Amino acid sequence: MSPSGFTLVIAPLVSLMEDQLMYLKSIGVSAVTLNASSSKEDSKYVMAGMTDKNSPFKLLYVTPEKIAKSKLLMSKLEKAYNMGLLERIAVDEVHCCSQWGHDFRPDYKLLGILKRQFPKVPLVGLTATATSNILKDCQKILCVPDPVTLTAPFNRHNLYYEVRIKSSEDSTKDIAALIKGRYKDQSGIVYVFSQKDAEVVSTDLRQKGILAQPYHANMEPRDKTMVHHQWSSKKIQVVVATVAFGMGIDKADVRFVIHHTISKSIENYYQESGRAGRDDRPADCIVFYGFMDIFRLSTMVVMENTGQQKLQNMVAYCQNVDRCRRAMMAVHFDEVWEDDDCNQMCDVCRHGNDYVTMDITKHASEVVKLVELAGSVDEKMTPLKVCDTWMGKGNAKLRKMIKTTVLSRQEVESIIVHLLLHGYFSEDFSFTPYTTYFYLKAGRKAALLKNESHSVTMKMKRKVPTPSPGRQSGSASSDDQSAAELPEGAIATLNDNSDPYRNIKLIKINKDQQNQERRLSQNQVDSTPIQTPENIQPPVIEVDVEVSSQKQNCAVGNEGKAHNNEDVKINLKCKSVSPKRRRKQIASPASSHISKTGHSKSGLTNCPSEASIISATAIEELSDLRVYYNKQLRQINYISHEHLQNSSSGMLTCIREPLRSLRLPSSTTIAKSARNLWTRVSMRRKLIQR
Repeated sequence: MSPSGFTLVIAPLVSLMEDQLMYLKSIGVSAVTLNASSSKEDSKYVMAGMTDKNSPFKLLYVTPEKIAKSKLLMSKLEKAYNMGLLERIAVDEVHCCSQWGHDFRPDYKLLGILKRQFPKVPLVGLTATATSNILKDCQKILCVPDPVTLTAPFNRHNLYYEVRIKSSEDSTKDIAALIKGRYKDQSGIVYVFSQKDAEVVSTDLRQKGILAQPYHANMEPRDKTMVHHQWSSKKIQVVVATVAFGMGIDKADVRFVIHHTISKSIENYYQESGRAGRDDRPADCIVFYGFMDIFRLSTMVVMENTGQQKLQNMVAYCQNVDRCRRAMMAVHFDEVWEDDDCNQMCDVCRHGNDYVTMDITKHASEVVKLVELAGSVDEKMTPLKVCDTWMGKGNAKLRKMIKTTVLSRQEVESIIVHLLLHGYFSEDFSFTPYTTYFYLKAGRKAALLKNESHSVTMKMKRKVPTPSPGRQSGSASSDDQSAAELPEGAIATLNDNSDPYRNIKLIKINKDQQNQERRLSQNQVDSTPIQTPENIQPPVIEVDVEVSSQKQNCAVGNEGKAHNNEDVKINLKCKSVSPKRRRKQIASPASSHISKTGHSKSGLTNCPSEASIISATAIEELSDLRVYYNKQLRQINYISHEHLQNSSSGMLTCIREPLRSLRLPSSTTIAKSARNLWTRVSMRRKLIQR
């Protein structure tokens, strides 16, 4: 740079300019800025200095809007060029030139005038988040046909990437716990969706004892400058900001960047998370991902050419449970990535294959049918309304027409998002004078669900998060989440149940897990409601057999002799019901009542023996019971062969195991045990009645 010249720098944000001006001032470099918030005195000083051979500044920062709209500025630049004072031009965040870029600014497209008007001045464009297509577009816009391109790898090895599912719509409590625990006295940024969110979240954090201030485009310039200076000098710990506080912020010791809401694209997220760890020390980049965030952002980017596709890529990044986070970023920056290079610096690589592949075909058919039925009666369904109706809430008319689900809210939301990403649903926007609404409609692949051979699978975490309000996080991982695990690499069918991970038909399962499931099934008693035939799912057979043996001592006469009698309770649960089944159910409370009475009554002088003679009515009832049991066992055997014959042997073993676990005394049959039980009940009734 000559002693008398200056460099023109075009930057998109006032916060970026202020950040760089503070640094340049600290190292003794004279720099000035010219933007909409500049005073008349400052503007006059800068304009005069541009054509002064002894100019007091070496760098001049302006916005692209100033270049596009200020004729006075352009005339001064042209005069400085003719005088040989315009040394070079630098376009910062050059990806903003391209409408394919994640921060497209219309006035950036007009910067081609600089190279046409000042052809002898060298021009450099700088960005950290441009793909190859964006770079080609920028070359054309800036009128630089044959540029020299220098690129560096996208990977920042010291950053830990993590995605957390929002436990509720308000994740501020979780963010506050992280800041007060893991990041105590450390600087960071919390990014939010809107200006209102910036004000609300910063207020909530201050109420929880955290020094935080908002930053957004609608603030007064002096207030934004004050917040920036306070944060840079560590007078406040956290800036709660919109995207207005992002590009080019160069504070070295930022230990965390937390996204209260997901970004609108992976490029945006990479740019914003890149504020962390510029001193090459470990730093965390955490996204709190919520279902409704997707649709709030979708209505915001609806006018952008590639807005929906980029948002879906970001959502896929958050839904991902099996690929390295850096690998997904590498795809967008046209780089090849080996997962081993991550060194467990993302939540997926750190926790290994912590997922199971689920078959959600049945659920996909149900929820797509719901949306199609709503469309047939001219009713539009928002994603929230689809969730509520499918879970049995909301529109009573639609609920009668569909089969509702008892999956958890989180699983319902995940399935809907998965179907949207893969084309089974599509977006349907509706515009009003005040807002834009997002509705779901059947997508291009919805018709495939009517084909019985078509299947839909989805990878889901094996661990089901359980909120721990009083627990603070101590490391950059998801260890805060407790869970019930499923076998690694298994393919499963998700069943409707209050605990969907409990009743899963495993198709691929290792031997050790198979044995463990077998041992657990012997002691498990499941309460399965009686269902109508149309609601029965044939592939899922639930059989529970409970056998309990209880010794009772009964006094005989005055001699104090004791006899040991065994009470055997047999409880066979199937999905079909018969009148004889009802008679068996009626008998159980009676036996329970007599058992309790037997302990309280000390006046009983005798207990019936196994050789007691029973009445004709008892014989008839016991005969019916025996026939009923035999029919049920044959039905179970038939169903297991009919519907599970193509499954692995491990599945059949698990189904039959409850029957094999039936343990009766030696040389005792079901009928004999039931006869003994009936005898004791009948005799005790007579004794009590006396």
